[in-house]
Amino acid sequence: MIDLDGTLLDTAADLAAAANAMLRELGRAELPLATIQSYIGKGIQKLVKRSLTGSLDGEPDAALFARAMPIYEREYAHTLCISTHPYPGVVEGLNALRETGFRLACITNKAEAFTLPLLRATGLRDYFEMVLSGDSLPKKKPDPLPLLHACKHFGILPHEMLLIGDSLNDAEAARAAGCHVFCVPYGYNEGRDVHELKCDAVVTSIDAASRLICKPS
Repeated sequence: MIDLDGTLLDTAADLAAAANAMLRELGRAELPLATIQSYIGKGIQKLVKRSLTGSLDGEPDAALFARAMPIYEREYAHTLCISTHPYPGVVEGLNALRETGFRLACITNKAEAFTLPLLRATGLRDYFEMVLSGDSLPKKKPDPLPLLHACKHFGILPHEMLLIGDSLNDAEAARAAGCHVFCVPYGYNEGRDVHELKCDAVVTSIDAASRLICKPS
């Protein structure tokens, strides 16, 4: 199981462009890319709230948030795949995993309306037997439900599943589900170092992860 934003795809520039377009329309100051990148990881609603408040845990005025969300969704639909691209080693790693016989799923907190078009536009959709988005189920990461749902789909026990992600969300979801988890160091862990997380390994790329798990025993 592999996360999307910050693990498979570098989406920060397009997410930030949409956020700043939203802020401009609301008459508010734009934010630096690095700041918005630190807000990525818990879905678009959280990204919008953080962009409005300038805080990871801030809660904006309800009326302002209600105005902001449709603006953001409209703008992100326009910027969805202008700068977004797979990270180095993603395609090579997916090919290696598929050739070795692993069945793959993408599990993300991004809404399905954005997830599927992104996977198709970047040529990654056909690698995944299952795609679970942030609105596919009643709960999303860090809740274990998406991972347990995927295990049921594939007919495996949680300890037979590996999640590859980039954030505390992924590590907490995997631990709660009883799954293994690898983390990549280049993603969007809300500004935190992934080496601080309780993961089984920090891998430099999806390709590096494939070499680690596909090597002969």
